[in-house]
Amino acid sequence: MHEPYDLVLRSRRVLVPDGERSLAVCVRGGRIAALEPRDAALRTVRDIDLGEVALLPGLVDTHVHVNEPGRTAWEGFASATRAAAAGGVTTLVDMPLNSLPPTVGTAELEVKRAAARGRVFVDVGFWAGAVPGNVPALRALHEAGVLGFKCFTAPSGVAEFPALDPGGVRAAMTEIASFGGMLIVHAEDPARLSEPAGPGYPEFLASRPGAAEGAAIAMVAELSRETGCRAHIVHLSDGGAVPALRRWQGQGVAISAETCPHYLTLSAEEVPAGATEFKCCPPIRESANRERLWGGLAEGTIRCVVSDHSPCAPELKRGDFATAWGGISSLQLGLPVVWTAARARGHSLADVVRWMASGPADLVGLAGKGRIAVGHDADLVAFAADASFVVDPGALHHRHPLTPYAGRELTGVVRGTWLRGEPVDPAGAPRGRLLPA
Repeated sequence: MHEPYDLVLRSRRVLVPDGERSLAVCVRGGRIAALEPRDAALRTVRDIDLGEVALLPGLVDTHVHVNEPGRTAWEGFASATRAAAAGGVTTLVDMPLNSLPPTVGTAELEVKRAAARGRVFVDVGFWAGAVPGNVPALRALHEAGVLGFKCFTAPSGVAEFPALDPGGVRAAMTEIASFGGMLIVHAEDPARLSEPAGPGYPEFLASRPGAAEGAAIAMVAELSRETGCRAHIVHLSDGGAVPALRRWQGQGVAISAETCPHYLTLSAEEVPAGATEFKCCPPIRESANRERLWGGLAEGTIRCVVSDHSPCAPELKRGDFATAWGGISSLQLGLPVVWTAARARGHSLADVVRWMASGPADLVGLAGKGRIAVGHDADLVAFAADASFVVDPGALHHRHPLTPYAGRELTGVVRGTWLRGEPVDPAGAPRGRLLPA
């Protein structure tokens, strides 16, 4: 007879790779040890029956700006990972910019790891940056464990993280391809961007047209074809780019794309005057464009939905759409935001899990994450899919409770989060790990 399990979680709605089933998820030593019938008699230290509350794999958010060290007035590892856990995210990957120093060399990576060590409530991995002049550092960063490299094709918004021109993108891709890595790209063509002609949202939107995304994505796709480097387009907001992405993927070009909750649920038509909490780059576009993004998700051209959690100090959101910081904070709200809109369009929880858990895990090669399967980490989320709530910014764990979702009624409530089989307590001790462990 085997030793008792550490934990058994039972639910009539367990989201496993082949769909939704009634199961008992058995945990031992931080991993999923067995999947048994829901009513099976099992020896276990802890036995929790969730009933109709769904059990999901912990979400994997591969696009988070934690901003520590250097800009902890904006966010930090403790607050960001508390928010993540409260929102059902058990693994996040931190972006290389907005922290000081940016993560563009192995020394800077160690500075960031030192800032995170012992302060994270969920598991945390790291991207590194590809910027002018650091091609010689890329291989060492890869060997040090970063999950890939981020670049901009247009100004990033912070002077210490400059953009790459096409020649710089080619050089970075050539080097990254030599060791089998991946380049993720903020893709906007700077030649098609302009200064807003006025302070309102229509002027801001017009200053960053969808064609700017399309042109930069085309450049990235052709360089991916030329160099053989895996390329991934971050925060796709232009639904008009979906057909070209579909075509390149069909031709075997190693290019993928993600989008974000705000692009799938908000629209330019509904942005109130002066509401700079809606400002991000690239921008939230019109409702017809939003539906094209949903189409790209449904067909599999867009494979991930991640937050692009990009907070800042509140004073940077003051002013108008021409001058305010561009970034949306949604790390804690992504799951119910996406589920509310997905359900209304006939999608299932299994679709949401594919977009927000297994898809991002696969993107960055985290083989033990993003699925409820034997041998995987027991990163789990109890999700009341039929419950609803109204977003109260004061209940958010982000450092600054500024959100475009304030006052919205959303469907789906996170009832509990487990990291390697242990419940995550935002008021308790942080038990997250830095990846790769």
